[in-house]
Amino acid sequence: MAFEIGRGKIDSFKENGFVRIEGVLTQSEVMQYQTAARKALDRLNFNGGDEYQNALTQIVNIWRRDENFKALTLHKKLASVATQLAGAPLRIWHDHLLSKKPHNNAATEWHQDRPKWPLQGKKVNLSAWVALQDTNVEMGCMSFIPGSHRYSDIPNANLLDPKALFRGAPHLEYAESVSVPLKAGDCTFHYGETAHRAGPNLTDRWRIAQTIIYIDAETTLSDQGHIVTNDLVRNGLLKVGDVIDHERCPRV
Repeated sequence: MAFEIGRGKIDSFKENGFVRIEGVLTQSEVMQYQTAARKALDRLNFNGGDEYQNALTQIVNIWRRDENFKALTLHKKLASVATQLAGAPLRIWHDHLLSKKPHNNAATEWHQDRPKWPLQGKKVNLSAWVALQDTNVEMGCMSFIPGSHRYSDIPNANLLDPKALFRGAPHLEYAESVSVPLKAGDCTFHYGETAHRAGPNLTDRWRIAQTIIYIDAETTLSDQGHIVTNDLVRNGLLKVGDVIDHERCPRV
């Protein structure tokens, strides 16, 4: 299902490294996925946890074990928008359900995503962050540093350390940032190199979002380990330098 976003959105994305896309999901879809997310969190039986789990409850590749999230991760509208923004054929790298419990009192601090992934070269990669409820600053919406996607040599930053990114990129510490509240069913897209942050959830409700990460369909694997590909490498199904072509990472 095509979902044309227009040249202005594409240009804004390329200039700033992020963009808001309104109304990608219908309200009935929002309710479907929100219900599925709550069931997934109940199955996780979240009860406290370490400092990282309190900051962010994460379920990686939920699409591979939940039919509702398979429909969301492979959603044709999201794939259409991602392809228009990237200007290249894409495949899924992975997804994750990202949730913050009520009053979690912890931000997901400034970081880039790209340093965490075993992807060779400079091919395009981008993430969709889909709000499954109205998400404002108080609930922990996303914030971005415009133009930060132009810096691709920043070390991996600790998500719990508010100064970690800026020790590797002091020129960004006092750069202007932009917070992007979303309505349920809206999403943001950002490059893997775009510096971003999500504040603490200060409300009485869970903050729930689904993130789908897209990579250029011809992206090859580096020697950096990752939960998504470690077993594939160990079992000889992928090796360093291979195109990441596996059913776990389907083309869209």
